[in-house]
Amino acid sequence: MKYPNSNKTYQHTATKNTSRRGMSLENDINQSCLYYLDEGLCNIHKKPTPVTIVNVDYPSRNKAKITEAYFKVPSTTDYNGIYKGKYIDFEAKECQSQTAFPFNSIHPHQIKHLSDVLRHGAIAFIIIRMVYYETDYLIRAEDFLDFYNSASRRSLPYEWIKNNGHIIEYKYLIPCDFLKTIDEIYFRSSIK
Repeated sequence: MKYPNSNKTYQHTATKNTSRRGMSLENDINQSCLYYLDEGLCNIHKKPTPVTIVNVDYPSRNKAKITEAYFKVPSTTDYNGIYKGKYIDFEAKECQSQTAFPFNSIHPHQIKHLSDVLRHGAIAFIIIRMVYYETDYLIRAEDFLDFYNSASRRSLPYEWIKNNGHIIEYKYLIPCDFLKTIDEIYFRSSIK
């Protein structure tokens, strides 16, 4: 799709609003980040998972295939970058359950990382796609951590997510428009 009076072209694979739910949350966030980057709104990227390659099969130069690798260290969160002069750090998770988001979906080292970046003044959050409800929520890390640290249960109830989370709008070119939600929560304004 091309914008009028623009050289920029954006690709979108969904054909209708609800069909995007077949795409993974990560693909939607990646597409949104690419749009934001192209428009000069922010610089946020998916973090690569650190791996050590042990063995590569080279049948020919252009068909090299990694056949053995292992994780160097546990990864932190999925995405990080900068927006309006603030460091942004977040994890993205899809949840198939209708009733709750299980805590075992987020690893202890990721929870520690969110806590650490918050302590240093970052904007940190979790994006949860509740697949059954076809809704994406932004959960502030401080709200999630408060519940997590005081919970007697091992999940975040859907009712809590609805009441404390912030719905992320779907737009055709920005399938997970988390910047608009960040503006509303952290900057008390909204971008167009």
